[in-house]
Amino acid sequence: MRKKQKKAKANPLKKLFSKKVAKKLFGKKFALKTRTELTSHEVAPIDQQVKKVKKAGFLITWASNADEIKEAQRLRYKVFAEEMGAHLPANPENLDVDEFDAYCDHLLIRDQETLKVVGTYRVLPPHKAQEIGRLYSDAEFDLVRLNHLRPKMVELGRSCVHADYRSGAVIMSLWSGLAQYMQKHGYEIMLGCASIPMADGGHFAASLYNSLGNDQMAPIENHAFPRLPLPLDRLNGGLEVEPPPLIKGYLKLGAKICSAPAWDPDFNTADLLTMLRLSDINPRYAKHFLGL
Repeated sequence: MRKKQKKAKANPLKKLFSKKVAKKLFGKKFALKTRTELTSHEVAPIDQQVKKVKKAGFLITWASNADEIKEAQRLRYKVFAEEMGAHLPANPENLDVDEFDAYCDHLLIRDQETLKVVGTYRVLPPHKAQEIGRLYSDAEFDLVRLNHLRPKMVELGRSCVHADYRSGAVIMSLWSGLAQYMQKHGYEIMLGCASIPMADGGHFAASLYNSLGNDQMAPIENHAFPRLPLPLDRLNGGLEVEPPPLIKGYLKLGAKICSAPAWDPDFNTADLLTMLRLSDINPRYAKHFLGL
Protein backbone atom coordinates (compact mmCIF):
# COMPACT_ATOMS: atom_id res chain seq x y z
CA MET A 1 0.00 0.00 0.00
CA ARG A 2 2.78 2.40 0.90
CA LYS A 3 4.68 1.65 -2.30
CA LYS A 4 1.64 2.51 -4.40
CA GLN A 5 1.21 5.81 -2.59
CA LYS A 6 4.83 6.74 -3.17
CA LYS A 7 4.56 5.92 -6.84
CA ALA A 8 1.51 8.15 -7.22
CA LYS A 9 3.21 11.06 -5.45
CA ALA A 10 6.36 10.72 -7.51
CA ASN A 11 4.60 11.45 -10.78
CA PRO A 12 2.01 14.18 -10.10
CA LEU A 13 2.66 16.02 -13.37
CA LYS A 14 2.43 13.11 -15.77
CA LYS A 15 -1.21 13.80 -16.46
CA LEU A 16 -0.44 17.47 -16.99
CA PHE A 17 2.00 16.57 -19.75
CA SER A 18 -0.36 14.06 -21.35
CA LYS A 19 -0.02 13.99 -25.12
CA LYS A 20 -3.66 12.99 -25.39
CA VAL A 21 -4.78 16.11 -23.52
CA ALA A 22 -2.49 18.34 -25.60
CA LYS A 23 -3.89 16.87 -28.83
CA LYS A 24 -7.47 17.41 -27.67
CA LEU A 25 -6.79 21.02 -26.77
CA PHE A 26 -4.47 22.11 -29.56
CA GLY A 27 -4.71 19.51 -32.33
CA LYS A 28 -2.15 16.96 -33.44
CA LYS A 29 0.50 19.48 -34.44
CA PHE A 30 0.92 23.05 -33.35
CA ALA A 31 3.42 25.77 -32.61
CA LEU A 32 3.03 29.23 -31.16
CA LYS A 33 4.40 32.56 -30.24
CA THR A 34 2.70 34.04 -27.24
CA ARG A 35 2.65 37.65 -26.19
CA THR A 36 0.30 38.29 -23.36
CA GLU A 37 -1.89 36.75 -21.58
CA LEU A 38 -4.22 34.46 -20.81
CA THR A 39 -3.94 33.97 -24.23
CA SER A 40 -1.48 35.35 -26.46
CA HIS A 41 -0.42 34.49 -29.74
CA GLU A 42 1.02 34.73 -33.10
CA VAL A 43 1.16 31.43 -34.93
CA ALA A 44 3.22 31.02 -38.07
CA PRO A 45 2.46 28.30 -40.65
CA ILE A 46 2.96 24.85 -39.20
CA ASP A 47 5.65 23.89 -41.69
CA GLN A 48 7.70 26.90 -40.56
CA GLN A 49 7.13 26.50 -36.84
CA VAL A 50 7.03 22.82 -35.91
CA LYS A 51 10.46 21.72 -34.78
CA LYS A 52 11.81 18.69 -33.08
CA VAL A 53 11.25 19.10 -29.36
CA LYS A 54 13.76 17.91 -26.83
CA LYS A 55 12.67 14.83 -24.95
CA ALA A 56 13.18 16.27 -21.53
CA GLY A 57 11.12 17.02 -18.46
CA PHE A 58 10.29 20.53 -17.36
CA LEU A 59 10.52 22.31 -14.03
CA ILE A 60 7.78 24.70 -12.96
CA THR A 61 9.32 27.53 -10.93
CA TRP A 62 8.76 31.18 -10.01
CA ALA A 63 11.43 33.87 -10.25
CA SER A 64 12.82 34.67 -6.81
CA ASN A 65 15.38 37.34 -7.67
CA ALA A 66 16.34 39.95 -10.27
CA ASP A 67 18.59 37.58 -12.22
CA GLU A 68 15.78 35.07 -12.69
CA ILE A 69 13.42 37.82 -13.84
CA LYS A 70 16.07 38.79 -16.40
CA GLU A 71 16.02 35.24 -17.75
CA ALA A 72 12.32 35.68 -18.50
CA GLN A 73 12.89 39.13 -19.98
CA ARG A 74 15.67 37.80 -22.21
CA LEU A 75 13.44 35.06 -23.58
CA ARG A 76 10.66 37.57 -24.15
CA TYR A 77 12.99 39.84 -26.12
CA LYS A 78 14.19 36.94 -28.23
CA VAL A 79 10.64 35.94 -29.15
CA PHE A 80 8.92 39.32 -29.41
CA ALA A 81 11.65 41.54 -30.85
CA GLU A 82 13.93 39.16 -32.73
CA GLU A 83 11.31 36.72 -34.04
CA MET A 84 8.12 38.77 -34.23
CA GLY A 85 9.67 42.14 -34.98
CA ALA A 86 7.91 43.95 -32.16
CA HIS A 87 8.99 47.52 -31.49
CA LEU A 88 10.33 47.30 -27.95
CA PRO A 89 12.25 49.98 -26.01
CA ALA A 90 15.99 49.74 -26.61
CA ASN A 91 17.83 47.71 -24.00
CA PRO A 92 21.61 47.09 -23.96
CA GLU A 93 21.13 43.60 -22.50
CA ASN A 94 18.49 42.55 -25.05
CA LEU A 95 15.79 42.35 -22.42
CA ASP A 96 12.06 43.07 -22.76
CA VAL A 97 11.44 45.36 -19.80
CA ASP A 98 8.50 47.54 -18.84
CA GLU A 99 7.15 49.15 -15.68
CA PHE A 100 4.80 46.25 -14.90
CA ASP A 101 7.62 43.73 -14.41
CA ALA A 102 8.46 45.02 -10.95
CA TYR A 103 4.88 44.39 -9.79
CA CYS A 104 4.45 40.93 -11.32
CA ASP A 105 5.22 37.38 -10.32
CA HIS A 106 7.15 35.62 -13.08
CA LEU A 107 6.43 31.98 -13.93
CA LEU A 108 9.42 30.13 -15.41
CA ILE A 109 9.46 26.78 -17.17
CA ARG A 110 12.94 25.28 -17.25
CA ASP A 111 14.39 22.43 -19.25
CA GLN A 112 15.11 19.89 -16.53
CA GLU A 113 18.41 18.88 -18.14
CA THR A 114 19.90 22.32 -18.88
CA LEU A 115 17.86 24.50 -16.47
CA LYS A 116 17.39 26.90 -19.39
CA VAL A 117 14.21 29.01 -19.23
CA VAL A 118 12.09 27.87 -22.18
CA GLY A 119 8.69 29.33 -21.30
CA THR A 120 7.30 32.15 -19.20
CA TYR A 121 4.22 34.05 -18.09
CA ARG A 122 4.07 37.11 -15.89
CA VAL A 123 1.21 37.44 -13.44
CA LEU A 124 -0.11 40.71 -12.00
CA PRO A 125 -2.06 39.90 -8.80
CA PRO A 126 -4.90 42.17 -7.64
CA HIS A 127 -3.05 43.91 -4.81
CA LYS A 128 -0.15 44.75 -7.12
CA ALA A 129 -2.51 45.99 -9.82
CA GLN A 130 -4.01 48.30 -7.20
CA GLU A 131 -0.53 49.44 -6.22
CA ILE A 132 0.48 50.38 -9.78
CA GLY A 133 -3.00 51.76 -10.37
CA ARG A 134 -4.05 49.82 -13.48
CA LEU A 135 -3.79 46.66 -15.53
CA TYR A 136 -1.71 46.40 -18.68
CA SER A 137 -4.99 45.76 -20.52
CA ASP A 138 -6.33 49.13 -19.40
CA ALA A 139 -4.17 50.73 -22.08
CA GLU A 140 -5.91 48.74 -24.83
CA PHE A 141 -9.44 48.45 -23.49
CA ASP A 142 -12.06 50.30 -21.50
CA LEU A 143 -12.59 47.80 -18.68
CA VAL A 144 -15.29 49.67 -16.78
CA ARG A 145 -17.64 46.65 -16.86
CA LEU A 146 -14.98 44.49 -15.24
CA ASN A 147 -14.10 46.84 -12.39
CA HIS A 148 -16.13 44.87 -9.84
CA LEU A 149 -14.08 41.74 -10.66
CA ARG A 150 -10.65 43.27 -10.04
CA PRO A 151 -10.27 42.12 -6.39
CA LYS A 152 -10.36 38.46 -7.45
CA MET A 153 -8.77 38.76 -10.89
CA VAL A 154 -5.16 38.29 -11.98
CA GLU A 155 -3.81 39.58 -15.28
CA LEU A 156 -1.57 37.33 -17.35
CA GLY A 157 0.89 38.75 -19.81
CA ARG A 158 4.13 38.54 -21.74
CA SER A 159 3.75 34.81 -22.31
CA CYS A 160 6.18 33.16 -24.66
CA VAL A 161 7.89 29.86 -25.44
CA HIS A 162 11.37 29.31 -26.86
CA ALA A 163 11.34 28.33 -30.55
CA ASP A 164 12.90 24.94 -29.84
CA TYR A 165 10.32 23.99 -27.22
CA ARG A 166 6.93 24.77 -28.73
CA SER A 167 5.18 21.64 -27.61
CA GLY A 168 2.14 20.64 -25.64
CA ALA A 169 4.30 19.71 -22.66
CA VAL A 170 5.61 23.26 -22.19
CA ILE A 171 2.17 24.83 -22.49
CA MET A 172 0.69 22.29 -20.11
CA SER A 173 3.51 23.11 -17.67
CA LEU A 174 2.71 26.82 -17.91
CA TRP A 175 -0.96 26.22 -17.34
CA SER A 176 -0.24 23.86 -14.45
CA GLY A 177 1.87 26.54 -12.80
CA LEU A 178 -0.88 29.11 -13.27
CA ALA A 179 -3.56 26.78 -11.87
CA GLN A 180 -1.44 26.08 -8.77
CA TYR A 181 -0.86 29.82 -8.31
CA MET A 182 -4.57 30.62 -8.56
CA GLN A 183 -5.53 27.94 -6.07
CA LYS A 184 -2.76 28.84 -3.64
CA HIS A 185 -3.83 32.50 -3.46
CA GLY A 186 -7.57 31.97 -3.78
CA TYR A 187 -7.98 33.95 -7.01
CA GLU A 188 -10.89 33.14 -9.33
CA ILE A 189 -10.37 34.87 -12.68
CA MET A 190 -7.55 35.11 -15.22
CA LEU A 191 -7.59 37.97 -17.75
CA GLY A 192 -5.31 38.62 -20.70
CA CYS A 193 -5.05 39.42 -24.39
CA ALA A 194 -5.19 36.78 -27.09
CA SER A 195 -3.11 38.22 -29.91
CA ILE A 196 -3.66 37.47 -33.57
CA PRO A 197 -0.97 38.34 -36.16
CA MET A 198 -1.84 40.99 -38.74
CA ALA A 199 0.60 40.15 -41.49
CA ASP A 200 -2.37 40.05 -43.89
CA GLY A 201 -3.60 43.46 -42.81
CA GLY A 202 -6.16 42.15 -40.34
CA HIS A 203 -8.48 40.08 -42.54
CA PHE A 204 -7.72 36.88 -40.64
CA ALA A 205 -8.31 38.56 -37.29
CA ALA A 206 -11.62 40.06 -38.45
CA SER A 207 -12.78 36.71 -39.81
CA LEU A 208 -11.80 34.89 -36.64
CA TYR A 209 -13.71 37.35 -34.49
CA ASN A 210 -16.77 37.13 -36.74
CA SER A 211 -16.66 33.33 -36.54
CA LEU A 212 -16.94 33.21 -32.75
CA GLY A 213 -20.18 31.74 -31.44
CA ASN A 214 -22.31 33.20 -28.67
CA ASP A 215 -21.12 30.45 -26.34
CA GLN A 216 -17.53 31.62 -26.84
CA MET A 217 -18.29 35.23 -25.95
CA ALA A 218 -18.48 36.54 -22.40
CA PRO A 219 -21.83 37.84 -21.12
CA ILE A 220 -22.50 41.39 -22.27
CA GLU A 221 -22.05 42.67 -18.71
CA ASN A 222 -18.41 41.52 -18.93
CA HIS A 223 -17.63 43.12 -22.28
CA ALA A 224 -14.71 45.51 -22.76
CA PHE A 225 -14.25 48.13 -25.46
CA PRO A 226 -11.10 48.59 -27.60
CA ARG A 227 -9.48 52.00 -27.38
CA LEU A 228 -8.04 51.51 -30.89
CA PRO A 229 -10.52 49.16 -32.57
CA LEU A 230 -9.62 47.06 -35.58
CA PRO A 231 -11.69 48.55 -38.45
CA LEU A 232 -13.85 45.48 -38.99
CA ASP A 233 -16.10 47.22 -41.53
CA ARG A 234 -13.12 47.84 -43.83
CA LEU A 235 -11.79 44.29 -43.71
CA ASN A 236 -12.81 41.03 -45.32
CA GLY A 237 -14.32 39.35 -42.29
CA GLY A 238 -15.93 36.47 -44.11
CA LEU A 239 -12.93 34.22 -44.65
CA GLU A 240 -13.09 30.62 -43.48
CA VAL A 241 -10.44 30.51 -40.78
CA GLU A 242 -9.32 28.20 -38.02
CA PRO A 243 -8.35 29.73 -34.64
CA PRO A 244 -4.63 29.62 -33.86
CA PRO A 245 -3.93 26.47 -31.81
CA LEU A 246 -3.43 28.18 -28.48
CA ILE A 247 -6.57 30.30 -28.78
CA LYS A 248 -8.44 27.15 -29.76
CA GLY A 249 -7.04 25.49 -26.63
CA TYR A 250 -8.18 28.35 -24.40
CA LEU A 251 -11.70 28.24 -25.83
CA LYS A 252 -11.91 24.49 -25.31
CA LEU A 253 -10.71 24.99 -21.77
CA GLY A 254 -13.64 27.34 -21.11
CA ALA A 255 -12.24 30.84 -21.68
CA LYS A 256 -14.54 33.57 -23.02
CA ILE A 257 -13.81 36.45 -25.37
CA CYS A 258 -14.76 39.81 -23.83
CA SER A 259 -14.15 42.23 -26.70
CA ALA A 260 -13.90 43.04 -30.35
CA PRO A 261 -10.29 43.14 -31.58
CA ALA A 262 -8.04 46.02 -30.55
CA TRP A 263 -5.06 46.92 -32.74
CA ASP A 264 -1.67 46.96 -31.01
CA PRO A 265 0.67 48.84 -33.35
CA ASP A 266 3.82 48.01 -31.36
CA PHE A 267 3.33 44.29 -31.91
CA ASN A 268 1.18 44.64 -35.05
CA THR A 269 -1.40 42.27 -33.63
CA ALA A 270 -5.14 42.28 -33.13
CA ASP A 271 -5.85 41.61 -29.47
CA LEU A 272 -8.95 39.94 -28.06
CA LEU A 273 -9.50 40.42 -24.34
CA THR A 274 -9.96 36.94 -22.92
CA MET A 275 -11.23 35.80 -19.52
CA LEU A 276 -11.10 32.42 -17.82
CA ARG A 277 -12.90 31.72 -14.58
CA LEU A 278 -11.71 28.66 -12.70
CA SER A 279 -15.35 27.71 -12.20
CA ASP A 280 -15.85 27.69 -15.99
CA ILE A 281 -13.04 25.26 -16.81
CA ASN A 282 -14.39 22.41 -18.91
CA PRO A 283 -14.83 19.40 -16.59
CA ARG A 284 -13.16 17.29 -19.26
CA TYR A 285 -9.88 19.04 -18.55
CA ALA A 286 -10.33 20.25 -14.95
CA LYS A 287 -8.55 17.27 -13.40
CA HIS A 288 -5.45 17.95 -15.47
CA PHE A 289 -5.16 21.57 -14.34
CA LEU A 290 -6.85 21.73 -10.97
CA GLY A 291 -6.52 18.18 -9.72
CA LEU A 292 -10.30 17.78 -9.72
